[in-house]
Amino acid sequence: MNIDDLPIFKTLGANAIDPSKEAFIFVNTDGSDEIVTNLDLYENSNRVARTLLAHGIEKGDTFSIIMRNHPEFLYALFGAFSIGAIAVPIDPRSKGSKLAFQINNSNSKGIIISDEFLSNAKAISDEISDVPVMGVVYKGHHGVNVSPDYPSINEILLNEDTAPPDKVVDFDMKAPYQIIYTSGTTGDPKGVVMKGDRYIAYGMLGGIWGYQRDDIPYTGLSMTHGNAQAVTVFPSLACGVKAVIAEKFTKSRIWDICRKYECTTFSLLGGMMMGIYSEPKKPNDGKNPVRVVISAGTPLAIWKEFEERFQVKIFEWYGAVEGGFAYNLPGAGPVGSFGKPPEGIYEMKVVRENDEECEPGEVGELIFRPFTGKAEVEYHGNKKASDEKTRGGWQRSGDICHMDEDGWFYFDFRKGGGLRRQGDFIQPEYIEKIFGEQPEITDVCVYGIPAETGAPGESDIVAAVVPAERKGIDAKKIFDVASKTLERNAIPSYLQVVDEIPKSASEKNLDRLLRNEFRKDGPNVFRYSNAP
Repeated sequence: MNIDDLPIFKTLGANAIDPSKEAFIFVNTDGSDEIVTNLDLYENSNRVARTLLAHGIEKGDTFSIIMRNHPEFLYALFGAFSIGAIAVPIDPRSKGSKLAFQINNSNSKGIIISDEFLSNAKAISDEISDVPVMGVVYKGHHGVNVSPDYPSINEILLNEDTAPPDKVVDFDMKAPYQIIYTSGTTGDPKGVVMKGDRYIAYGMLGGIWGYQRDDIPYTGLSMTHGNAQAVTVFPSLACGVKAVIAEKFTKSRIWDICRKYECTTFSLLGGMMMGIYSEPKKPNDGKNPVRVVISAGTPLAIWKEFEERFQVKIFEWYGAVEGGFAYNLPGAGPVGSFGKPPEGIYEMKVVRENDEECEPGEVGELIFRPFTGKAEVEYHGNKKASDEKTRGGWQRSGDICHMDEDGWFYFDFRKGGGLRRQGDFIQPEYIEKIFGEQPEITDVCVYGIPAETGAPGESDIVAAVVPAERKGIDAKKIFDVASKTLERNAIPSYLQVVDEIPKSASEKNLDRLLRNEFRKDGPNVFRYSNAP
């Protein structure tokens, strides 16, 4: 047995693999953990690969993975790599028609799912009648009984042969290995086809992130999202460093987890950072082993305060599951900039609607392409969307940005987004900072609704807040604080009190769901009496 021969290890250039070395520690929601060694990755990936083949999943076939962050996710993913199958990781919170769409649109021939989400699959059984559940992962802390109706992955991992299956295939840089779906905020999700060369690039990112042998990266982002794979999973394997992966992100436990497992760096997205910042201050906030936070979308309003409060440095970067990359090393570029593209690899610019390049400081759409040729994006089964995404050979990000005179790029807002009030452009993050600093509030999301004035493009502002205690919050007190610290046009018209801020798989605030639930006369909605 030579575990170096596991295709994922060979692909990332790893060699002389120590079988007993811990590769990952998975932290469950109940506080328990599961240690995964290199030998576990080898044996269990082979076991799942054999199971896939037994269910008729071979090279080029797709199957869905529906679960939170568990070791079995990696076994299924790496098992697929071994036989050339295409894994389709689906945000496990997907339900109903959205879940059915992703399974059917990807042409999945089977499903591997964790116990807590099996009911979601059962609910759409009529819509996915030809797609069998090939295995269920049971986790004791979920409290779900084993069903005799489906194969148990737990049993398979105990009893299946650990040797590589006969149909192991050579890694192909141009072959598809995953289909990762976008969040689908404006329609049906689009499946981004991820080819082999992407994982070589992900492995190489360990050097960009600066991982050293003594680093222990942490992530709570879903492995169904490109960020967790690009920042944590593949770079950690390529660099030979142990990584800690939480079952799901929890802003209240992140520092305790980092202290317990001595994590030196972790990955997050902008909305997550505001959530962490909104937690009540503690005397030991700055006493933690984390040196660097690898962040995509740090709110400028809290950038320096976050670094000072938690005694960390922010490594800001920009990327998308479709491709593209820029980064700002700690201390290298201006605070607020997501950086520059790697020299000689990507071209990046900001353009007007007619594709003319913007002047420094002028906002426009961010577009980019590989330095050596045209941008390529493949949305599974959707050539029209693929062509539009790469019109003119440039990848259209949909992000409105600007560049300064020194070539540093800055994010302004998502195309079609942004808040305007009485002619002023309002940055939600500054409002969120003020509200998030209030001890009565533990999370906040600021969004806009059509202005009562009916002015085109104008918004009334809503601040959705999660109370720190069940007794609720004193709306008048919160509005008083806002009136003393915010410009008049930035004071929200409404306070929407909710149990939680809904999030996407990438932990972005799903303000559209809050907007759908918002009612001006709702019992959980409070109006600011002096709103503009």
